[in-house]
Amino acid sequence: MTFTGTLPALVTPFKNGEIDEPALRAIVERCIEGGVDGVVPCGTTGETPTLSEAEHARVVRIVIEQTKKRVPVVAGAGAFSTSHTIHLAQMCRELGADGLLLVTPYYNRPTQEGLEAHFRAVAKACPLPSILYNVPVRTGTDLAVETLAKLADVPSLVGIKEATGNVLRSQQILSTLGDRYTVLSGDDALTLPVLSVGGKGVISVTANLLPKETSDVVRLWNAGKIAEARALHLRLAPVHESMFVEANPGPVKAAMAKRGLLQPEIRLPLVWPKSSSMDKTWAALDRAGL
Repeated sequence: MTFTGTLPALVTPFKNGEIDEPALRAIVERCIEGGVDGVVPCGTTGETPTLSEAEHARVVRIVIEQTKKRVPVVAGAGAFSTSHTIHLAQMCRELGADGLLLVTPYYNRPTQEGLEAHFRAVAKACPLPSILYNVPVRTGTDLAVETLAKLADVPSLVGIKEATGNVLRSQQILSTLGDRYTVLSGDDALTLPVLSVGGKGVISVTANLLPKETSDVVRLWNAGKIAEARALHLRLAPVHESMFVEANPGPVKAAMAKRGLLQPEIRLPLVWPKSSSMDKTWAALDRAGL
């Protein structure tokens, strides 16, 4: 199985410190109605490091139940130890996830040899179709193109979420490895540039708030409507940038709370965004007519 198009990296809504199940189900439904091509629970945007294992399982289960197989569920299963990653991956598979999102182990800063051994071990223990997730700014480790090439013989590793913030990296992967991996942008602001060099979509923060508009960029591009895709992408570009005026998912949660989609709650060590920061987000949404 491959995963393409627009896949929101789902927020985890809270109410009085607990997972807000009705809000989560409504967010998933709204995303599907907006035309997304899959959903990704328990990624960075889902505040996964703050979830207990029981909460992690509950979020994945709720999302799987709500999608009703209408779109694939790619569940986050990354951790900073290989054994824990394997445990989470097997848990997500048993819950019924269609695929896994596997971030490079964080904090430990493994070598490239360590990254290769890690992903091989996880794939061997749980050969569910998996998207590797490279986000050096958060993990302290960069998954090199050369390491991806070495992992190309592992059939369950089907894609990569490229979140280096550099479209050149996506270009290097595609020019070196062709279509071996599905390349997905990990940055909304780079969706169109990544598509232009052969990428197949985006794992999106903004899609939590604007699922239709975000999905339409990829849909228009795939339909050959290049000028329309470019115009919509440029219209959304300031909004994408404004989702990071403070640490994700603070801004997108604040924007969703303003629209009544969730309660204004985030878990420590993150705190609710300052109003002065969010002024930039409101201005970007106003300029985009959204």
